[in-house]
Amino acid sequence: MNKKLISSKVISQCGIVFGTSGARGLVEDFTPDVCAAFAIAFVKSIDNEFSFNTVALAIDNRPSSYAMAQACAQGLKQLNIDTVYYGVIPTPALAYKAMQDCMPCIMITGSHIPFDRNGLKFYRPDGEITKDDERAILHNDAPFMPLSESSVLTVSNAAEQAYISRYAALFSADALAGKKIGIYEHSSAGRDIYKSLFESLGAEVTSLERSDTFVPIDTEAVSDEDKQKAREWSKAHGFDAIFSTDGDGDRPLVADENGEWLRGDILGLLCSQLLGIDALAVPVSCNTAIEKSGYFKHVARTKIGSPYVIAEFSDLNRSYQNVAGFEANGGYLLGKDIQLNDTVLTALPTRDALLPALVLFMQQQAISELTHELPSCYTASDRLKNFSKENSMVLMNELKNDAAYFLSYLGYEEAYSVNTIDGLRIALNCGDIVHLRPSGNAPELRCYAESTSEQLAEKLVVNTLKYVTKH
Repeated sequence: MNKKLISSKVISQCGIVFGTSGARGLVEDFTPDVCAAFAIAFVKSIDNEFSFNTVALAIDNRPSSYAMAQACAQGLKQLNIDTVYYGVIPTPALAYKAMQDCMPCIMITGSHIPFDRNGLKFYRPDGEITKDDERAILHNDAPFMPLSESSVLTVSNAAEQAYISRYAALFSADALAGKKIGIYEHSSAGRDIYKSLFESLGAEVTSLERSDTFVPIDTEAVSDEDKQKAREWSKAHGFDAIFSTDGDGDRPLVADENGEWLRGDILGLLCSQLLGIDALAVPVSCNTAIEKSGYFKHVARTKIGSPYVIAEFSDLNRSYQNVAGFEANGGYLLGKDIQLNDTVLTALPTRDALLPALVLFMQQQAISELTHELPSCYTASDRLKNFSKENSMVLMNELKNDAAYFLSYLGYEEAYSVNTIDGLRIALNCGDIVHLRPSGNAPELRCYAESTSEQLAEKLVVNTLKYVTKH
């Protein structure tokens, strides 16, 4: 007879950890029992706060995601918890529907990280879990039996339809009439939603490069290949914009009419301005043009990760009418209900790719004209793959204590200040910024830079990562 397992012990021994958003790890470590342990611990950690008998599930297009969803469902069945399965849909679509129905949900996705890894994102009935909730999951001692079977999950399209209706109801049927939009579909979880939505609003839509193989698009580190593709697509088709997302559809990637991809924080800044947002919560890595623009009454800077952005909303909501947040990756979080086109758009405090893109596409001005009106602050970012968190911490501790040699390597001989709210952020007197931090989702070192031109910002990133690899 099988011996009962304890969720906290199974989780502690599997090597999977919580990152900036969700639990992430190698696919081989997400065994059926590990998936069940996380699902059961999540439900048990919130059952004293909420009353529910069903948990919603959805997945991205990774080869491993469906089996992980099956394991979560089988684990929850041991608690007499039913599941509703929404298939392959964007994370914000799942979160929105589950919040409407006052039920918890679990999204099986590794977001932008390579397909040999995967993850789990958890949502309470009132929204995305906090860092305190993460700790509660890790330390929950729920007993359960090892999994011995799996069952077919029947797909419901209710979440997909609710997500489409959320945005279709905001605009007239001809709101995008005359606009030519390309959709870089690759393996995005929302690729079957975006085209129908944009066409229902009057746009002429062209599907681009759908892939049957999972493509790990990182909206903070767009490849040179994808940059060139966008320019060529725009030139060939005469697009007004190109739209794409990361793997689970919560981070947008938008190109202007010239095929130039916008930085995620610039997209968030423009969206917030156009929505009339009063107060923002944004991570420390975002472009300082947000403050320099003068568009907002208050800007709160946080650690990197949507839980930290969301944590700021309760304070901001007490003092300001329209509250939102976004990340450098472009994911947009609406912290409070707002009025848009005489319709109430309800809060959605989790990363969303559609809202900032739609708001931008509705404008008569060309996207490049809107960006040119912003302060001249340009950011760039990239990453070193297969760079352990331990090595990242050693590097940042060295630079925190004395960054003079590092800065002279970059060509700076001037005063600087250091911010350690999340990683190591070095601000030069001239206004340039270099920011290093270990990824919360993978063994990678991320580098962000800001300067007075795009070329200088990119050069800062390249030279910083060269320094790291040489030293």
